[in-house]
Amino acid sequence: MAEDKEKILITLTPSESKRLIAKAVKNLEEVQRALKHGTIIITLGTTNAYVVEEILNDVPGSENNKPLLSLSGKPLQGLRGRGAEPHTRERGQSPRFRGQRGEAPLIDKQRYAAGIITDSGTCVVPKEEREKEVVLKNGKMSEEGMENAIENLSADDVFIKGANALDATGTAGVFMANTLGGTIGSALGTVMARGVKFVIPIGIEKTIPYSITEAAKRVGIERFYKSIGWPVGLMPVHGKVITEIEALKILGAEDAFPIGAGGVDGGEGSVVICVEGSVEKLDELMALVTRIKGEAPVKTLTGFSGSTGRSPVSGE
Repeated sequence: MAEDKEKILITLTPSESKRLIAKAVKNLEEVQRALKHGTIIITLGTTNAYVVEEILNDVPGSENNKPLLSLSGKPLQGLRGRGAEPHTRERGQSPRFRGQRGEAPLIDKQRYAAGIITDSGTCVVPKEEREKEVVLKNGKMSEEGMENAIENLSADDVFIKGANALDATGTAGVFMANTLGGTIGSALGTVMARGVKFVIPIGIEKTIPYSITEAAKRVGIERFYKSIGWPVGLMPVHGKVITEIEALKILGAEDAFPIGAGGVDGGEGSVVICVEGSVEKLDELMALVTRIKGEAPVKTLTGFSGSTGRSPVSGE
């Protein structure tokens, strides 16, 4: 009988999971290749905001940039410290970042999103409040808009897009609050037709006990007569899904599997994971997770309800 592998037990909140997943995405072979010779598009999304921070940690000069402020020029709400000072910029400019050498640059995660789920329901961040998607070309920030960048993608490039749901088959699902399909509706055809590397960072907390393919057949913006928040459609998407499990394996674990989820008093949405491997690798992973612990949760914009003029219960 084979000896049991060494094991450690870790618990991650949603924000801690996002940080872990982001570190793994940065270490993907296809991402590292595209950072040297290629294009990487990182679409809006709270998990992707962490991916931006981690990837830009490898981009020369990003740690010396000014901190990102709100589009109105006011200081960020909920921005982690490290000496942020005021700085204004025009709308439509690429986000700017700050971080000490060896640390992930900081990004305004509140604004690096198009749609979010809050205690008010499914919400949409107003366009004028959103940040511009990050486009990297050959390891440097590009001012090119995402739409133009998508048109020029090739099979050697990387498209990173988060999701809202994940089912037991590994199919991810993306909400669409825009009647024309939004980002995923406009980009997916090009990405799939050309064989672009499609990376989907998503936490285990978003796993649902129902087929996303079947759910997508039954929902749609115009199929709801009432909704708490914005009514949405659901698009099944297929790519390289990176959850905490894949992240841990990328970062050195021999195996990992979830054994529990949930929590209270700030632990809501947490996942409990058993990680297996050599003592050396497990010690490294435990040290990494220990550094990640305490990652602040993403807050919504001050005074932002997400309804942009709608009642929280749409249809009334």
